[in-house]
Amino acid sequence: MEELKSKAGDLTDSITEYIQSYYKLTLLNAADKATSMAASTLAALTIAFLGIFVLLFGGIALAIWIGSLLDSPALGYLIVAGFFLLVIIIIVSLKKKIVFPVIRDTLINKLYEPNDQNVHRPV
Repeated sequence: MEELKSKAGDLTDSITEYIQSYYKLTLLNAADKATSMAASTLAALTIAFLGIFVLLFGGIALAIWIGSLLDSPALGYLIVAGFFLLVIIIIVSLKKKIVFPVIRDTLINKLYEPNDQNVHRPV
């Protein structure tokens, strides 16, 4: 009878340790996902920030070049502004079909991407 009580106590201790370890593992996995998503977001924001500067200075250079070809700087700026307005209209009109699904799918894939430690590879 004492042996059965001892085994039951050991089993209870093992289950408690298992639950605590599983809880800690879940916290670590959540922290890993959060830091991974934060790093991806920061990288995307950095690229977007630099991309805005590229578009800004590229647009100015294009406007000056087109203005010099047409001998009218104002017309060069107007053509480039019209092109950027057209791009904005296209993006806004397609945001529900293309832009939001791409962002949503990227975030979901990043959130549910498996950890290297938890992937069971076939032998």
